[in-house]
Amino acid sequence: MQELKEKKNQYIVSDTIVNEDNLSISDYNTNDNDNNEDKESEEIFLGRDFKKRHVSMIAIAGAIGTGLIIGSGTALERGGPASLFIGYIITGIILLTVLMSLGEMAAFSPMDKAFSGYPARYVDPALGFAAGWNYFFKYAIVLSANLSALGVIIQYWRKDLNVSIFISVFLVAIIFVNWFNVKFYGELEFWCASAKLIVLLICFITCLVITCGGSPTHETIGFQYWHESAFLEYLVKGSTGRFLGVWACIIQSCFSYVGSEAIGVVFGETPDPKTFIPKASKQVIFRICFFYIFGVFMIGLAVSPLNKKLSTSGSNAAASPFVIAFQAAEIKVLPDFINAALLIFVGSSANTDIYLGSRTLYGLAKDGYAPKIFTKLNRNGIPYYGCLFTAIWGALAYMNANESSAVIFGYFSSSVTVFGILNWLNIMISYICYYKATVAQNVAREEIPFRMWGQPYAAYIVTIFIMIITFFNGYNAFINGFKYKTFITTYIGIAAYLIMIFSWKIIFKTKRITASNAILYNVRTKNN
Repeated sequence: MQELKEKKNQYIVSDTIVNEDNLSISDYNTNDNDNNEDKESEEIFLGRDFKKRHVSMIAIAGAIGTGLIIGSGTALERGGPASLFIGYIITGIILLTVLMSLGEMAAFSPMDKAFSGYPARYVDPALGFAAGWNYFFKYAIVLSANLSALGVIIQYWRKDLNVSIFISVFLVAIIFVNWFNVKFYGELEFWCASAKLIVLLICFITCLVITCGGSPTHETIGFQYWHESAFLEYLVKGSTGRFLGVWACIIQSCFSYVGSEAIGVVFGETPDPKTFIPKASKQVIFRICFFYIFGVFMIGLAVSPLNKKLSTSGSNAAASPFVIAFQAAEIKVLPDFINAALLIFVGSSANTDIYLGSRTLYGLAKDGYAPKIFTKLNRNGIPYYGCLFTAIWGALAYMNANESSAVIFGYFSSSVTVFGILNWLNIMISYICYYKATVAQNVAREEIPFRMWGQPYAAYIVTIFIMIITFFNGYNAFINGFKYKTFITTYIGIAAYLIMIFSWKIIFKTKRITASNAILYNVRTKNN
């Protein structure tokens, strides 16, 4: 029995699931003759080819995108510097709990099914179906938004060129990157993430210099903007307006943070998951505290929330609060530098969209939620049909090149942003059910690689907060008159999510998984 236990621990690296109580030596059959006979039917798994530094850097900076470097300006304009700071702290605590909970599940029972695997295993197969497709549609449509943004960024210098040219070039480039071994993707993302960190450090230091009076204008700002307009009124007057200002910052910060959970997909191709996943999960504390919370704090110091340029919409440098601060300080070189840096931020995001979309389709297909063709891998271990199918959605970006279609494209992009928050909810519901299963099945504490402090109470509290954010995400559709377009684009994602859950449950009559019958352990044998 001890030998069997050792073998079980050795093979806890994939998602071929078995009940711990039903394990037998036949489950670990490694006979070479049998392997040769079943070679054609042997299941191929995603490789675990990420290097340690790839996982660490992706965990720290992989998900940092335009939400921080551009979107934070919208939050500053609506709520003021104090509201911005508070909003990012509140959402940062929520995200920290989500990622730690995900890391615990992934370290204990790693799988390569993206985000459909855990809900299907611990909650209900119907939730696994909805969670997986919810996550795929988010990145499939966001891919088109990122490709369009890349074209807009280049138009900052060349307004005479049509955005479609750059959409085509970048789409082909990211398909090429995702066709090779995942180490190639990991290497590229490692250097992109490193570049992001350098750019943000330059921005933070420059904002600090501006605040202290070291800019060409020699104006010392200090905490002037905090004294004058720490909490702004938004939509209505008075204390209600100031509350809505804070709430607007919380909602905007969610969209800046969304995507951070993508590290959970990377976990599926991580070597020695029991060692590296806990380490990578803990590194997000640094990312949240320094790059997000400290970053918006510096923005609140260097940029007045009353600056009219904050209302500029777009994806290029003109919409960035950092650029607005540099322009106000009469620093002439950095705006072009930031615009060039945005190519890295957005290009990395578009590259990741195809990676995440293909892995999500792979996981859905393995569970029978999508056609089996998406499980096919090329010789580099890449689900190439998933890559191609995800890339096809990038063609939606061409809608933005036509003025008559751009409005519809905008509605498309807005409607899927809530999918990211729903995925946080899926993770937390899965974690709560997983936690109950470990208690019900008497899993020893030493078998769990790491566990976040305060569990399961932290998970319950955060789940309630995510539900509140999801439900009141479209608050501005009801203030100063009902705005049906805002209402539809905000809540259509939730409606689609619920329809997917109940449709699958009704059609296939799935049963709720209980704590006592949830399958906690998974193995990969050489035969399956």
